[in-house]
Amino acid sequence: MRPPLTRRGFLAAGSGLAATALPALSGCSALAAADSDPDTLVVHSQLGTTAPGSPTYLAALDRFREENPGLKVKNLVNGDDLAQVYETSRLARKEPDVVMVNLYDKTLAWTEVGATVDVKDYMADWGLRERVLPVALDAWTDGKGRLRAFPYFATNWPVAYNRALLDRAGVDEIPVTGDQLIAAARRLRAKGIGPVTTGGNDWTGQKLLAQVVQTFLTEDEARHVYSTGDFSGSRGAKEGIEYFVALRDAGVFVDKAQGLTSDLMTTQYNTQAAAVQSAMSSALAKVPDAVARRTDVGGWPLAEGAAHKLPTILRTYTLIGFWISPNGTKKIDAVERFLRFMYRPDTVSRFIRESGRDMALRSGTVSKDFPLVAAAQRLGDDVSQVLLPDVYVPPAATQPLITATSTSFTRGTSAARVRAALEAAYRSA
Repeated sequence: MRPPLTRRGFLAAGSGLAATALPALSGCSALAAADSDPDTLVVHSQLGTTAPGSPTYLAALDRFREENPGLKVKNLVNGDDLAQVYETSRLARKEPDVVMVNLYDKTLAWTEVGATVDVKDYMADWGLRERVLPVALDAWTDGKGRLRAFPYFATNWPVAYNRALLDRAGVDEIPVTGDQLIAAARRLRAKGIGPVTTGGNDWTGQKLLAQVVQTFLTEDEARHVYSTGDFSGSRGAKEGIEYFVALRDAGVFVDKAQGLTSDLMTTQYNTQAAAVQSAMSSALAKVPDAVARRTDVGGWPLAEGAAHKLPTILRTYTLIGFWISPNGTKKIDAVERFLRFMYRPDTVSRFIRESGRDMALRSGTVSKDFPLVAAAQRLGDDVSQVLLPDVYVPPAATQPLITATSTSFTRGTSAARVRAALEAAYRSA
């Protein structure tokens, strides 16, 4: 794994950069960001191909171009490798002007090391602060008061339950306790139906594991555990891991969950091969209508003595933000026009209506064509919320934690070995 971007890394690039980084970029879309035309705004995003919201985003770009005929917009697209591609282009001083990406892993360090700029004053000067939910502003602000990016996409992350499959297995109610979940899993397996599907080999399984581990943790305790990796020193974390292991070895998760990815997880749920999935908004938006009509959304079942009163879900307001690069500050008038347009209520409403996206901005629009997304938005105080650990996990530990997740979902792995695997991920940080 490539190490995270650091100030030392920038300085070390020095005079040898032109001979190394630039040839490496020659076959890469990021090279297009070298265009220094002041009338061309270069935006780097994960939207533009199959990512949820891409058609709406591309249509928004077309509308922006129509309204700003003197300003060209160049849209660079990358997938999961966006952060690494951006870092490489920044080292070559060829970075795009605006970057649309989440606050996670490598991006946590960007503002600290100068790869992107603090946007707090821009947001205030442009009068856009009141458009943002306060909780989103808090989430995007670092410990030194810097606003890393303009918040945009958020997500709810409830648990989806296929009522029809549960009924077929003789499960009359949505499980709200661990014992009920274990009993439901046994009945589902007896009918040849997979119980809980999850991407045990990628980030979806990592998030579900973190959610279950927090069963006996308060928010402050969870923040400490995921900031430090001290899973053994916390009684609540140890009990949460033991709860996870008990559920896993009782057959709650589908067979070979440790090898599944997010795509395989959604396929199993959407084809009704599995009855339950922990699904963020973008996955809920993809559930076919026939399955969505049979789906209830709720929280993860609790164990006796849990730190929470109600089944839990995850929520985050850091899914996508607009980061401004040092190059972007040289075209700040164009950046301002673009962000004002993207923050406009009509633009925001299109993402909600057409793509089923949750937003970090204020809006009264409802996802009528995405009933499960809307249902997750309405959960409110009917569930408890646990901490999404992304912004607290050291960037260098992120990928090792996913490897540890696969180990954790392997049946028969003891609670002690799960703790050891999770803690080992932090030793690489």
